[in-house]
Amino acid sequence: MNTKHYTYRVTWSPEDGEHVGLCAELPSLSWLAKTPEAALSGEAVPVALAEKNYSGEFRVRIPPLVHRNLALMAAEQGVSLNRLASAKLAA
Repeated sequence: MNTKHYTYRVTWSPEDGEHVGLCAELPSLSWLAKTPEAALSGEAVPVALAEKNYSGEFRVRIPPLVHRNLALMAAEQGVSLNRLASAKLAA
């Protein structure tokens, strides 16, 4: 998707006291800003979640006591802490 191919327009909004950036192909979206340039630039278009690649890894910070309790549970079940956390997240 090339966002440079869309039709953009900037107009003044007396109600908001700011410039409004609009996109003809996406009429329900608008962007308010102090300058016409900022209104037109708006927010970067994010990559669709369906098109992202996921590594299967992420970090989670938890209180030390929760960490200890999960480590004990994993040991008692004979599985790794990673496998226990993965199963709990999937449930």
